[in-house]
Amino acid sequence: MATKAHVKLNTKRLYQADGYAVKEMLKITVVLYNAMKTKGMSPAEKEHEEGSKFQFDLGSKIADLKAARDLASEITSKGASLYDLLGKEVDLREMRTAAIARPLELNETEKTLKAAIKEVLENVQKTKDMLSNVASDEANLDAKIEKKKSELERNQKRLQTLQSVRPAFMDEYEKREEDLQKQYEIYVEKFCNLAFLELKLEDYHRLEQERFEETENTLRLMQNKLREEEKRLMKSGGKEEDSDIEIQEDEGTDSEVDEERPTKASSHKRHECSSERCCSHSGDYARRGH
Repeated sequence: MATKAHVKLNTKRLYQADGYAVKEMLKITVVLYNAMKTKGMSPAEKEHEEGSKFQFDLGSKIADLKAARDLASEITSKGASLYDLLGKEVDLREMRTAAIARPLELNETEKTLKAAIKEVLENVQKTKDMLSNVASDEANLDAKIEKKKSELERNQKRLQTLQSVRPAFMDEYEKREEDLQKQYEIYVEKFCNLAFLELKLEDYHRLEQERFEETENTLRLMQNKLREEEKRLMKSGGKEEDSDIEIQEDEGTDSEVDEERPTKASSHKRHECSSERCCSHSGDYARRGH
């Protein structure tokens, strides 16, 4: 065909299975495509084609482009496989000639065929046994499913009966629960009262401590003042003045002692009043708790 169509092909490039091989194959495909195209077209279509040669439709060419790409990839893959097979032809030729030259032994062929037939029959028997076992297993599974369904229905009925029946101890349980709730409320109330009384007691002790510290500080200051005054008088005055000052100091100390006594009595009274108030408050909270 290549000689009649005057197409020159480079077989070396053709068997390389690369881009050059595609170019060589295109020489033949173009001739065949044009021949097939001209053969199937009528004269009117030929004239229309000649008139539309200069028209360019991109949408119709995209499908042709995709088909050409697929054909090019297929041609390259086929050419590569053909090239590999042709490379193995030297070794395969020797093996083929040796296999053809070897005489055919009927006994060995018969043995191999019988072994193959026996193996196939065994496989068929195994499949039949498996099918029969599948049927028996299916029957067993159906029986088990029915048994489980009956057990499920029985258990559901039993559950419904248990849910509908009220236990005998529920009345006593509810009564105990109410008593427990009341006891808990009493406990919470007493705990709050106790915490309040402890807080008040702490406040009372703190106030007493502050008062005690305040009295100690005042007494210490008074003692320091008296000592400083004595030192000053001893330095400035004489003996007569010292005697007069001593008399005055004695009178002053007596008056201070007299003044301190009512203050101590008043503080003692305040202490008793505060203790009585605390006791009255604690009694009120105790009565509230009860």
